[in-house]
Amino acid sequence: MLNNMHAPKPTQYLAFDFGLKRIGVAFGNSLTKTASGVAVVEAQNDEQRFSKIDGLIKEWQPEGLVVGVPRQPDGADNELTARCERFARQLEGRFALPCAMVDERYTSAIMESCMGGKAAREEKGRIDMGSACLILEQFFLEGR
Repeated sequence: MLNNMHAPKPTQYLAFDFGLKRIGVAFGNSLTKTASGVAVVEAQNDEQRFSKIDGLIKEWQPEGLVVGVPRQPDGADNELTARCERFARQLEGRFALPCAMVDERYTSAIMESCMGGKAAREEKGRIDMGSACLILEQFFLEGR
């Protein structure tokens, strides 16, 4: 007779690489611990930005959210740190989903390097989605 053991259901996440012009978005789950870029959110204001994110949350139905928080190489805050932390709190409040924050130092630089340096700057959206993937994979590496 087979033992009726059930593995825990994987948790699905959306991750965000916040930027003032664009937000890269990735999707992944706790079973595969991998991420795929799914969207780039471009908006003129918070209302448009959160409306587009609402559509992504309805489409992908995550159980948790992850936001990358940029820091200086020495770990100190930079000019976007507080803005990203605020964005994470807004996501949690608006969508009633837990939102984790992950140190995202160097994700955009890594993506630009992987995509060919200066030539890749023309493909900012792909870089933003790739950075969101790295943020989510970092979250998984940290065992969260």
